[in-house]
Amino acid sequence: MEFLNVLIAAIAGFAFGAAWYMGLARPWKAATGMTDEAMRSAGAAPYIISFIALLFVAGMMRHMFVLAGIHEVGKGLVAGLGLGLFIAAPWIATNYAYSMRPRVLTLIDCGYATGGCAVIGLVLTIF
Repeated sequence: MEFLNVLIAAIAGFAFGAAWYMGLARPWKAATGMTDEAMRSAGAAPYIISFIALLFVAGMMRHMFVLAGIHEVGKGLVAGLGLGLFIAAPWIATNYAYSMRPRVLTLIDCGYATGGCAVIGLVLTIF
């Protein structure tokens, strides 16, 4: 049953990412220099890798929530938000700073990490 909870949380995080990047597609493509043709040529691999990564994130967040006794929806949301904002996003920002990536890309991708973790934390505590 807990695997199903993790799976649903990963799906919710993936859906959040789809909505996030669809809404920010134009500035994201401008910041990355990515073209529609290049994105099509990548095929399904980025989506598969992303979903597998989200399964890992949701699984570890569930483990941490169990150890910390986080079971309430509000606490799950705040804990997920905190993990995204204070762990995932700074790591992304550090990598992007050293690789001289555009600031707007840092903001877009850190926003996704923060929001995605919040959504996963929320979903993990709904069930």
